[in-house]
Amino acid sequence: MSNPVYIKIAEEIKNKINRAELKPGDAIASEAALCKEFGTSRMTVRKSLAILANEGYIYSIPGKGNFVRKPQHNKYILYYDEMNNAINSVDKTKLLEVNIIMPDEKLADELQITRNKNVIMIRRLFYTDGDPVAYDVKYLIYRKGMPIVEKEIEHATFTEMISGSTSLFAIKKELTIYARTPDEDIKRYLNIYNELALMVVEQKLYNSEDKPMGLGITYFRGDYIKLQGISQ
Repeated sequence: MSNPVYIKIAEEIKNKINRAELKPGDAIASEAALCKEFGTSRMTVRKSLAILANEGYIYSIPGKGNFVRKPQHNKYILYYDEMNNAINSVDKTKLLEVNIIMPDEKLADELQITRNKNVIMIRRLFYTDGDPVAYDVKYLIYRKGMPIVEKEIEHATFTEMISGSTSLFAIKKELTIYARTPDEDIKRYLNIYNELALMVVEQKLYNSEDKPMGLGITYFRGDYIKLQGISQ
């Protein structure tokens, strides 16, 4: 099955940009010219241009037209799933605790709530081939009537835990990644007996109004984690 016309137009312009026939700052052919070249409607051409703009190839200046965007070489798309990475995937989880707590000052500040607001704390261990590879803690803002099903929580990703209260498409995510040495509790959980470092990934989820919904912190053994990103 051949691609729709608007896809063909977008791909042709992409190819010209990738072959450097069109360089950053160069003007794209006008809508009228593209309509004539491809024998199609202005609406079809606009769908093509919208694709190119969404993918970062072009930008528009009202009254002047569309232009090739300068690529952002320092921008990467990072793929993150606490259950899978480039080295291993989690094949078993162990639920350590599900509890309702009162947040300390730091956690209340992270979640933008008062200290008398209840928070659900979930602690888990992740395993690969029988070995513990990550210690995982999630903090979810408690809402009245919010169901807590331990069997579902044990194997769920962070977004799956809150998917019942909001659309997955409306969730915004923020990652912070850093290295640290493990404390004695984490050493015990992850069977660390040397100076092995941890990679810590903090994941904060927001609703469509940019209000925090939860904070997740996963402590990975340094020998069982590798994250990858691709440039835009």
